[in-house]
Amino acid sequence: RGERDWAICGVSLRRPDVRDALQPQQGLYALIERSDRASDARVIGSVRELLVAPESPQAVIERIAAPSTRWVTLTITEKGYGIDAATGGLDPRAPQHAADLARPGAPASAVGLVVGGLARRFLAARTADPAAAPRGLAVISCDNLSSNGRVLGTLMRDYLARQRDNPAWTAAFAGVDAAALSRWIDAHVRFPSTMVDRIVPATDDALRTQARELLGCEDAWPVAAEPFSQWVLEDDFADGGRPGLERSGVQLVPDVAPYEAMKLRLLNAAHSLIAYLAVPAGFDTVAQAIAEPAIRRVVERFWRDEAVPALPAAVRSEAPAYCAALLPRFANAALAHRTTQIAIDGSQKLPVRIVPTLAENAAAGAPIELAALAIAAWIRFLDGRRDDGARYAIDDPRAAELQALVARFAEPAQRVPAVLALAHRFGSLNDVARVRDTVARHVRGLAAQGVLPYVESLASER
Repeated sequence: RGERDWAICGVSLRRPDVRDALQPQQGLYALIERSDRASDARVIGSVRELLVAPESPQAVIERIAAPSTRWVTLTITEKGYGIDAATGGLDPRAPQHAADLARPGAPASAVGLVVGGLARRFLAARTADPAAAPRGLAVISCDNLSSNGRVLGTLMRDYLARQRDNPAWTAAFAGVDAAALSRWIDAHVRFPSTMVDRIVPATDDALRTQARELLGCEDAWPVAAEPFSQWVLEDDFADGGRPGLERSGVQLVPDVAPYEAMKLRLLNAAHSLIAYLAVPAGFDTVAQAIAEPAIRRVVERFWRDEAVPALPAAVRSEAPAYCAALLPRFANAALAHRTTQIAIDGSQKLPVRIVPTLAENAAAGAPIELAALAIAAWIRFLDGRRDDGARYAIDDPRAAELQALVARFAEPAQRVPAVLALAHRFGSLNDVARVRDTVARHVRGLAAQGVLPYVESLASER
């Protein structure tokens, strides 16, 4: 849309799959917008370069350091940040950070790579002709983290603080003083918070077949999405370094927090509630699950009675219309949004999607029934078996610990305090008897009656 001076360098932190698929296509791929009425495909040409960090971390660092690079976005899911739940800062025990702190010159994590790029940028700014020195940079988290910009900035500074007096850091970055770099970041780097809202199912062979039918040619990595999209972004960029995002429908705002809360506590929270009920009940997609009247009524009651009243006042009046728009999005069968995909990483997602509503309502004496059901459904989900006995995998960074703990207790309700204590990002929920008892009651009901019969009994309540 007229922004021909801007292009994207995509970076994979783990596997070369996307690079290997898109590089022979010169970065081109099809975006297929799916709805119940029709599917529409258009070719996206903004990706001009593709890098794989494990193959060449230095190439990624140099790309971040290049004067032509003006902003860096991260989409790595919640677990990729390696956050210490107790402090909200960097967890040095997280595998990706432990490795990077030991070998800062060959980082593997997003935080280590970005800090490495900033170090090179700092060196260039310090030694170059001022007129040619790299300008400021914006680093933007597009993940479902509360105050994601502030969190990302904190992680970068914590990482640098741990590199002070580290000989490996000094050797890797030509004697750059970590404290001086941290001050330079404060002056020249921005971490605007953002909220991105679009349902994007995983790419699979069925999507590749559809792309072939729509385009008349092969596409090794098409992307499917719903027609709806929303991107709310704090207007805080370094040296004016951004394209005309508003011309593409991006909302530039002074404070993204209310919009972020609305998305996390309504869309993402409902997705988690649906997924942890749907997988054990045998529903493969969100559309199948929301078509079940009992699940739909429980979701609507969760929004109306618990989530919406707990939202920030700035967006509370917009929330009913937002919820009304979510239901047809969930019912869009053309997306085939798989419940097992949404169920990934529950120990990381539920603390930002469900816990705020549950904790705030419990403190205020407000309803907690269905927020507690979401936690209970997750604990039931950790059994790894459907009500019909079929097994499914648990994909979570703490899967082994959680499943071992669940298996230790024959009585389902006994699992509640143990799981909440182990998954420490759930804060002090264990200390609130009303929360603990409500979750335990739901866990017993789900185990005794089966998921769908129990949800039907809840849906009939007023």
